[in-house]
Amino acid sequence: MDIEKFTERARGFIQSAQSLALRNNNQQLLPQHILKVLIDDEEGLAARLIKAAGGKPEQVREQNEMALAKVPRIEGGNGQVYLAPETARLLDAAQDAAKKAGDSFVTAEYLLLALMMATGTDAARILKDAGVTPQNLNKAIADLRQ
Repeated sequence: MDIEKFTERARGFIQSAQSLALRNNNQQLLPQHILKVLIDDEEGLAARLIKAAGGKPEQVREQNEMALAKVPRIEGGNGQVYLAPETARLLDAAQDAAKKAGDSFVTAEYLLLALMMATGTDAARILKDAGVTPQNLNKAIADLRQ
């Protein structure tokens, strides 16, 4: 993963997710942290895309909060957050999705799409349970970019 290939905004989301993990005393940066900062974004891009893809943003928000509450907390840690393997794969997948779409940079939309496609993660399950499919999300992203 090349962080330089991420837009300022996408990098901001990753940094916010890292800060969230730190505040929560979580030792690893997980996909759920990224999903939370995307879904809580004031501009509402992720929520709009989820809705356009036939999903329920509020359900995503609630289920993700419950998933984050279950993440182990480390008291008195060294103040460092490590990149979980599934998060590293997710960031690589976002970069691949951008490349396939012919984009030079990874945007927030590709982070959301990569979350949806991160099979075996709580974030992907939460999006799926809320009614989002990769195909519909891809279409919603394509429509947004028109």
